Amino acid sequence: MKKLLPVALLLLVCTSALLAQTNSYKILFDITSKDTADHQTVIRHISGMSKAYPDAELEVVIYGGAWPMVVKEKSTVTESVLSLCRNQNVHFKLCEETMKRQRIDKNLLIPGVQTVPDAIIELVTKQGQGWGYIKESHK
Repeated sequence: MKKLLPVALLLLVCTSALLAQTNSYKILFDITSKDTADHQTVIRHISGMSKAYPDAELEVVIYGGAWPMVVKEKSTVTESVLSLCRNQNVHFKLCEETMKRQRIDKNLLIPGVQTVPDAIIELVTKQGQGWGYIKESHK
């Protein structure tokens, strides 16, 4: 029995190490800024993270002044958003309350951009489900 204890401990350690390596990440990126440098920063972060962690679920929640980031005729990052939206684990979600205030119709959004009824509720709900949270800023 004493001879089996070291083997059992080794198996436990190895199993724990393997499980830790297969951990998938779920990360929310909160952006409210109209500053296009902030839009570029979130694109850089999402691009890098999606390449480094291909199984990670990444969601950009857009509201407040950040709405031009995902509107076809206003965005400075249209091509990047289009490209990232092709990844099934990357989502850009615009707040419908912001859309109402700014009078933005869904057909004005970059293809692939989704909407949520309320950005704050989306953020709180996902955090409650264990998602990590990043407030985006280039500063």
